Amino acid sequence: MLANQDSSGDDIQGRKADHLRLCLDDAVACEGVTTGLEQYRLRHVCLPEINFSDVNLAVTFLGHSLGAPLLISSMTGGTDLAKTINRRLAQAAQKFRIPMGVGSQRVALEKPDLANTFAIRDVAPDVPLFANLGAVQLNYGCDTRACEKIISLIAADALILHLNPLQEAVQSHGDRNFARLLPKISQLCLELPVPVIVKEVGNGISGEMAAKLLQAGVAAIDVAGAGGTSWAKVEGARGQDWRQQRLGQTFADWGIPTADCLVAIHQQFPTVPLIASGGITHGLDAAKAIALGASLVGLARPLLQAAYESEACLFDLIDILQAEIATALFCTGNPTIPQFQAAACLESVST
Repeated sequence: MLANQDSSGDDIQGRKADHLRLCLDDAVACEGVTTGLEQYRLRHVCLPEINFSDVNLAVTFLGHSLGAPLLISSMTGGTDLAKTINRRLAQAAQKFRIPMGVGSQRVALEKPDLANTFAIRDVAPDVPLFANLGAVQLNYGCDTRACEKIISLIAADALILHLNPLQEAVQSHGDRNFARLLPKISQLCLELPVPVIVKEVGNGISGEMAAKLLQAGVAAIDVAGAGGTSWAKVEGARGQDWRQQRLGQTFADWGIPTADCLVAIHQQFPTVPLIASGGITHGLDAAKAIALGASLVGLARPLLQAAYESEACLFDLIDILQAEIATALFCTGNPTIPQFQAAACLESVST
């Protein structure tokens, strides 16, 4: 297990240390809202007529060939511990041929000496890497040039813009000017040399919002629905006064469940690349999300916790996730992900 010697504080580096420390604890998970995936089940096929060894999890995403429909979601950066964890995660991405997003790189723009905490291309030379910035920073001085800089920093294949209005509202001195961001996102989509992915951070993206983002030129959407880590809880736990703590408690379970986001967006835009994240912790829920229309399934906190323990724990977790997805395909009689998605083998659980 790694030792956490990063200092906490109110500056951006201290905030990153706080986030990392708190997200290693299950206490920041949602409690009163679920992903909604428990409302579905996959129809069992007792005679699958396929060989388990023929099950193939390979997929393509934004033109990249991947070993499995998994994403190491954006998590961390900006501290010594984060650097070690990022490199472990990148090693896993390379080993399993799956993409990885880094944590918000704003800290690398403000403190260039911390840029190396995100530098992972040398250990993940053959897989897609996604740069990451809060979309709200487009209202606080970050422009196309700044985005190109963080893309270049990790030789990224795409840029993730994360939307986190609730987190910023609860966070002490949060950046809360989300006005007129859509035109700036649209401009970035036109000017950047890589695709733009937009994600939430655990409160979900509705079908209506997805339509606006896609019209702006966004290439893919990560729904990041409710049911997993609550960033309102995280910021409330960081709070130094009762107001911030109460805000975090009040809005701890705010958001659109992951399954609801997937259904709403996939029904309107069946060909749009979707990433399902937010509370998914095992391969059966991952398979359900794929059946609901997800191209990839992203995990953050479970992988963060495993990476903190050891490289072996991380590799074991990804290996069992893949085995669980493969078992779901096998027991529904589908040897590939495209066949699984076309089979319509998901049904609602009556209540």
